[in-house]
Amino acid sequence: MNRLSRNRLLTALLCAGLTLAPQAGAQDRDVRLPDLGSSANALISPQEAQDYGAAMLRQMRALDMVVDDPMLDDYINDLGYRLVAGSEKPKDHFQFFIAKDNEINAFAAPGGYIAVNSGLIVLTNSESELAGVIAHEIGHITQNHLQRAFEASKKDTPLMALVLLGAIAAGAGASAGDAAAAILMGGEGMLMQRQINFTRKDEIEADRAGIQTLANAGYDPNAMASFFERMEDTLRVGSGGDQGELPALLQDHPVTMDRISDAKARASALIAQQKQRPNGSTLDKSQWEKNTAPIAYVKDPTALANRTDKGGPDNFLLMRERIRVLSGDATQLATYYGSNLQNQRGFDTPSNRYGYALALTRSNRGAKAVDELQPLLTAHPDNQVLRMAMADARLQAGQRAAALDIYAALNQQSPRNRAIAMGYANALTDGGTPQDAKQAAEMVMPMLDNNDEPELYRTYARAAEKAGDPVRSGEAYADAAYLSGRPFDAMEQLKRLLQRPDLDYYARARIQARINDLTPLVMELRKRKVQTDDNPDGRSQLQGNGNCQGRLCFSTTGNSH
Repeated sequence: MNRLSRNRLLTALLCAGLTLAPQAGAQDRDVRLPDLGSSANALISPQEAQDYGAAMLRQMRALDMVVDDPMLDDYINDLGYRLVAGSEKPKDHFQFFIAKDNEINAFAAPGGYIAVNSGLIVLTNSESELAGVIAHEIGHITQNHLQRAFEASKKDTPLMALVLLGAIAAGAGASAGDAAAAILMGGEGMLMQRQINFTRKDEIEADRAGIQTLANAGYDPNAMASFFERMEDTLRVGSGGDQGELPALLQDHPVTMDRISDAKARASALIAQQKQRPNGSTLDKSQWEKNTAPIAYVKDPTALANRTDKGGPDNFLLMRERIRVLSGDATQLATYYGSNLQNQRGFDTPSNRYGYALALTRSNRGAKAVDELQPLLTAHPDNQVLRMAMADARLQAGQRAAALDIYAALNQQSPRNRAIAMGYANALTDGGTPQDAKQAAEMVMPMLDNNDEPELYRTYARAAEKAGDPVRSGEAYADAAYLSGRPFDAMEQLKRLLQRPDLDYYARARIQARINDLTPLVMELRKRKVQTDDNPDGRSQLQGNGNCQGRLCFSTTGNSH
């Protein structure tokens, strides 16, 4: 699918998220919102909203629209949950991910799913700016904006869900071209108009809630206003005010001087409150522990507010360059970094050196990447991100033993770190013995529970296969297919596994349970005659023409392990 089609599809996903989402929310301290009661939940429950958001993420993965990297995933969720802990609804379900799109944008979707485009992260100058954008999106959810939009559009929600389902199915095809955009033509205009209507009324509310969240989490409350102001200044200088050149973020989140002024005034008041606390945060630890449930990513956000790597590279800047490399062309970026490092003195920073090394490794020049990383590690020998980059570079350069030594040391230091475990497991499996692969499988397997990252399952599957456990390997490959938005592939793989004569009772029960979980989704897609990349004959497999009957077509059960 070309760039135009991908952008239109992502816009449709965003708008459908605004249109189809009920989400329990809380009121801003000085903004009183209407109590909707349970009328929206009568059409779609919070669990259905979460199922829809999960299905959306799987379909975006099927379209290669997600940056799936365990290190970046942990970073964006660390940041997101630190903000959630300081929000009005710290116990609600949230999940943060990075959309592989150069457009400067972010969006909130049903079930607390919040996406930040790679293009936006690359543009930000500090973690506070990035936190400001994410806090704004959290504000849309906690202020009930998605639920209110769903309430307003409940009469035509089934139609919009069908439009979206058809667009995603068409876009998933390998030769779809502009099919997704064509299918969207009938519904996109209505969706966009509804988004504009809600935007003009609710953006300031999301700003206010987001700024309070920023302050609670210990970030600069001015960051949100300063980022939008910088974008507007850049636009004014670069485009001469041509509305056709507006970044997607400013189209979806229109900025006015009144809005910026209001945000600055609110931030100034909160900064005064921050100064009353020694750690610079308005978030009280005892109150946080009392009001929140345990969060997988953030145990104590007040400690995070104090966390600094004294004398080390700024972790945000390292992650920003990692996103730039992983979402772009590694060969071209290696040229970009190399040229600027040679010709611009101010460009020679640890983060840009790190980005250069990543680009070299990903363009099969690991030995040169090792040379670039060595001075950085000499200056910062304990930096985990740089040590991981060195292990990856040495492995690509054919220095497997040296790479394994680094991975092993890192894994001993952080045994539950997914990025380390996956790197170590892949190094053990590729070129290793069956015993090495068994060690890799045992290391990764505990991380599969409650995790929806397809590459983690593929890493385990490869290790289990080489270790001589084809059944566990086959189950993991099927789970990876499902999480990648390919449910028909997953179903066929599970059915083939079930035919194996060597299955014991427990393996047969596991596989049958997975088939039972997938069956409703596969039947729904077939009933709607949906043609997808992993089901090219879908239009002729079953007859029927059902309807959603007031429920989302993506209503499915979650993955269970």
